[in-house]
Amino acid sequence: MDTMRKDMREAIPALGFYPHENISTGTTLISMEFDGGVVVGTDSRTSSGSFISSRATNKITPLTDNIVVCRSGSAADTQAIADIVKYHTEAHTVVENKPLTVYRITQIFRRFLYEYRDSLSASVLVAGWDKENGGQLYAIPLGGFVTRQRSTASGSGSTFVQGFLDSKWKPNLTRDECKEIVKMAVGLAVFRDGSSGGVVRLSVIDAKGTTLELFRPDKPNFPTVKAPLPHLSLPPHIDQEPDEN
Repeated sequence: MDTMRKDMREAIPALGFYPHENISTGTTLISMEFDGGVVVGTDSRTSSGSFISSRATNKITPLTDNIVVCRSGSAADTQAIADIVKYHTEAHTVVENKPLTVYRITQIFRRFLYEYRDSLSASVLVAGWDKENGGQLYAIPLGGFVTRQRSTASGSGSTFVQGFLDSKWKPNLTRDECKEIVKMAVGLAVFRDGSSGGVVRLSVIDAKGTTLELFRPDKPNFPTVKAPLPHLSLPPHIDQEPDEN
């Protein structure tokens, strides 16, 4: 089979050009609806290939007082699209003299992510609260297809925790129950996913607005996982007891 070699452009120091890999928010995004609002949680690692370019990235971007977007994919693409949607949201709010609903803002995201699907590497979760439908959560993966979810995970760490979320969700979850589930889900994903890490950021969106919380690995209440110890891999005839001397 013929394959195409991926050419890496050479550096041109005289022009100040040094090729580099795209910055990616290879990440874990978790969100879940509860009775009265939505909880979202993310890790904070941003990577460029095998290099961790940031350990404290905030991937929860406020769009209004009651609506946020969680970003995964190319950092440049997701930041740009979030800024564009925020601009359109503010413009529509001024023209219509009323706040936009969560669904309306989701459709603005959908339009841009679909129209530029061949150019953008961006996947988002839009979570928020409005007077018409209360707390809502919408997932928009690559390509711009919109679905409303009760609980969902996105990003590179999502494959490790989707079953956990499915098993924990139930009708009429309380705010505190949702926070514990989302926080633990992020912790589980960070434990297994090499592209996720750093701190855990939680945001609760309801009728009162948006609150943010931060959980650090060196502080209490950070979600931890204790994995079972593996069997020793040395052959049975080799002494595997530690040397007391």
